Amino acid sequence: MQNFLYEYVAQIGKAVSNPKRLELLELMMQGEKPVEMLAEQTGIDVRLASAHLRCLREARLVETRREGKYVYYRLSGPDVAQLCHALRETAEAHLVELRLALEQMQQAPDGLFPQDRESLLQKARDGEVIVIDVRPGSEYAAGHFPFARSLPLEELEQRLAELPSNAPVVAYCRGPYCLMSDEAVRLLRKHGYEAAKWSGGMSDWCGKGLPVETSCTY
Repeated sequence: MQNFLYEYVAQIGKAVSNPKRLELLELMMQGEKPVEMLAEQTGIDVRLASAHLRCLREARLVETRREGKYVYYRLSGPDVAQLCHALRETAEAHLVELRLALEQMQQAPDGLFPQDRESLLQKARDGEVIVIDVRPGSEYAAGHFPFARSLPLEELEQRLAELPSNAPVVAYCRGPYCLMSDEAVRLLRKHGYEAAKWSGGMSDWCGKGLPVETSCTY
């Protein structure tokens, strides 16, 4: 009997043992998405994406809904985001190779917002910093940091006039392995803004169970 119990738990481990499935889960932390979009954003074909999603669904980590000819996938609960966050933090704590790779891909430490989440929220609430979400607008609508403005990276340069020039800007994106906020900070600094990134992004925020705001419902 005991072996069967461990076997059930191992189903979760098997489901998250593939790097593409971990990437798919992080994308679904940004909000539910159709198979076609998930395939495009992970750089794989729809058939392979469907196979990975089927594995995640069999482990009860994701759920689906159908709208016309499209099938949308979403996380089955906030605990799935917390599981992914814990897995990533454990990997970063124990794998030197991962830490070195992160140091190489992330921009210099002076580009990171140096204060904790509570300080970020308080400063955003008081108007001392402007927090911008540089993910696609649909992901912002599904869930975003409190007090954050939607300025997708692809629109940022054309919408700089919407940002006040007398307050620092903090940009965030999907998660610590996403580079959209790095690109946003470089662009903002090029145009004379005081800018930094929030390294954890939306996946870290969800993984810690922190409050999010939404502008759409499913």
